[in-house]
Amino acid sequence: MIKVPLTVVGAEMLKQELHHLKTVERPNVIQAISEARAQGDLSENAEYDAAKERQGFIEGRIAELEGKLSNAQVIDPTTIEAEGRIVFGATVELEDLETGDVVKYQIVGDDEADIKSAKISVSSPISRALIGKFAGDVAEVQAPAGIREYEVLDVQYI
Repeated sequence: MIKVPLTVVGAEMLKQELHHLKTVERPNVIQAISEARAQGDLSENAEYDAAKERQGFIEGRIAELEGKLSNAQVIDPTTIEAEGRIVFGATVELEDLETGDVVKYQIVGDDEADIKSAKISVSSPISRALIGKFAGDVAEVQAPAGIREYEVLDVQYI
């Protein structure tokens, strides 16, 4: 089995979503199906079709989350001893050498990536270019507009 890397926060988010789907969404859709069935002819019942479709989505998402959590490798960034090297869970401060812009990202699992929260996926091109680097190193990232260079200013495990 392939291990799914997650931070502690990411694993907790998936657990909360799974709990919500099982305790709120699943009972709601079962109730909606029951109500739609009570209306009679199912062959022309749009509410029934919509509820069954929603049930399929919910059950699929539950199975997906259970699979990910059972294969999760939960990593706590605060306990990492990488001696300044960029690894999964690290928070990095970068300077774009072309524009001078400074950005800060945390490298997280695919399911917890959110650019608005400054969390980038471990499988993204920028993360792959950064893994193994130290503060002071320059990483070349293949972007759609061409190669971009970033200097690593700081590496933290928070």
